[in-house]
Amino acid sequence: MIAKQIKGKDFYGLLAYNQKKVGIGQACVLDANIDLGNAVDMSKEFNLVRQLRPRLGKAVYHVSLNLPPDEKMNDKSFVSMGLEYLKGMGFDDNQYIMYRHDDQSHQHIHIVANRIKFSGELVSDSKDYKRSELLVRKLEKKYGLSELIEEPSVRKAALTQNEIEKTLRTGDAPVKSLLQQQLMEALKRSENIEELIYQLQKKNIQPKFNISKTTGRVSGISFSYEGVIYKGSSLGRQYSWNNIIKQIDYEQIRDRAIVLQTNATEQGDFRGIDAGKEGPGENQKQSKSIIGRAGEVIGQPTDHLGLSEKDILGPEPFNNYKNELDGPLWRRRRKKGRSR
Repeated sequence: MIAKQIKGKDFYGLLAYNQKKVGIGQACVLDANIDLGNAVDMSKEFNLVRQLRPRLGKAVYHVSLNLPPDEKMNDKSFVSMGLEYLKGMGFDDNQYIMYRHDDQSHQHIHIVANRIKFSGELVSDSKDYKRSELLVRKLEKKYGLSELIEEPSVRKAALTQNEIEKTLRTGDAPVKSLLQQQLMEALKRSENIEELIYQLQKKNIQPKFNISKTTGRVSGISFSYEGVIYKGSSLGRQYSWNNIIKQIDYEQIRDRAIVLQTNATEQGDFRGIDAGKEGPGENQKQSKSIIGRAGEVIGQPTDHLGLSEKDILGPEPFNNYKNELDGPLWRRRRKKGRSR
């Protein structure tokens, strides 16, 4: 079984998402200790307790418990296991609502809970991912589920011969090794794709998502660091896209906007992104070119190759024509004209 946890700020958005699933027959409510109603009313009830900790930003706790493929569990067992998971994670006196989703090939439940207890005490999130893994292993045994065997730590992709020789020649640490270390730390500090992107960009690592033109799904990821681009899988199996999403919370539809925005930033393409009064490809503050002496361009911005109009034209735009007039052919013609 796999447990995916996430902490957030907004009860309404999460409840509205689940209630929409209920409305179209893709989910149902299994259990709750709040009054059931629409997303607005249930959010208000959650927020009443939230007021006990008005300065707390992320009061929302969301976890999905995912059964192994081809394994089934009835609703009663799901509720029992879900409540044991909540209690094991410290949610023994908290508001919650539990949904079963039927929109995937594997059975799974979603639990929305308030991190603030009825007493006003806050449920600790210290080492919650490690605690969750240990708890899940116990629940697998108790409920007769296939136990997920933890693989030994996956080795990082080895350095190539060229990278080793460069390290020996320059004395600098290999870029690949530095990137692998940064990625490992970023994944440890991230619970979802947005936090992962933030952690990477904070380290000057720019991720780029490979998006299928036919399905729109993310099919891979690469990383730009220190002027070098590496495919995730080339850094080690744990850094391939399929393995990254096993370590963080990711949903294609929910996270599509942040993925597209990240790709646009990486490509320097800000079309469609609000830039004040500037339109696509425009810069209202760009100074106009001023023509100085001998065709010199002053204040002319450089083009995408890093060349200005001055560089292209040279200091004297008519220099080639002047050289032609001073050439031997025209000198002979001028002499003939004077002799006549």
